[in-house]
Amino acid sequence: MTESKAFYNVPRGDEIVERLHAIERSHNVRVLYAIESGSRAWGFASPNSDWDVRFLYVHPEDWYLTVHEQRDVIEIPIDGDLDISGWELRKSLRLLRKGNPVLFEWLKSPILYMEGRDDVTGYALMDKYRHVADDLFNPLASVYHYWHMAKGNFREYLHGEEVRLKKYFYVLRPVLACRWVLAGYGQPPMAFGALVERLVTEGSLRQEIDELLRLKMAAAEMAMGPARPAIQDYLIDSLKLIEGAVSEFARGRQIHGEPDQVDTLFRSIVRHAGWHAQ
Repeated sequence: MTESKAFYNVPRGDEIVERLHAIERSHNVRVLYAIESGSRAWGFASPNSDWDVRFLYVHPEDWYLTVHEQRDVIEIPIDGDLDISGWELRKSLRLLRKGNPVLFEWLKSPILYMEGRDDVTGYALMDKYRHVADDLFNPLASVYHYWHMAKGNFREYLHGEEVRLKKYFYVLRPVLACRWVLAGYGQPPMAFGALVERLVTEGSLRQEIDELLRLKMAAAEMAMGPARPAIQDYLIDSLKLIEGAVSEFARGRQIHGEPDQVDTLFRSIVRHAGWHAQ
């Protein structure tokens, strides 16, 4: 695999890529793909929001030729506002087969730090990964994931006369992602703005959300604000709608794609990861 190319335009980009290269050296791995997750990728970061860097990586072939279970995550201790962690390729593919929505989000992140390419062809290895992911997208798994996230966050955070601003978005975004899938639009986009643009058509509600977004992006990460009844009512109605739709939506649905697609992809990436003499 040729050295991963970087595609980013964020203030900490150079520092983050340097740290990813340091991880490659210290753990003897290749970073296949590295992106920004969390509020900065979702589009509602505060000025002091953390940097949530997530990556996929692959080991040399010999690492996989053992009967022993080995650690399949790399978690770097949080350093100030920088949070970096990654999943090993095989772990990520097992989760992909189950329709894990987190992986689908990572594949749609608007902030891409690194992406590895095949030594010989120059082909982006993650293009093959994305192609398989498209076949394995599981709408039902996606709906359940976002529905449970929205319900849990609503119950825990959205009560009282004052609410932490960011918590509204921790309910709004999964609610809109649910409604996106239920409407038949496929994989939901990672960007909050794209969800709002397509799904929030009522003018006064849209103004309320836009105002809340403006306040959130100008305020500190832990800032509080008065409860927003119009948004609260929309969320309550949406959760009821989703709950009523889930049973019908689930009928007859299953994961698409052939299981051997994942095995073929796994072998291809491991063999083309460019493990030359170090």
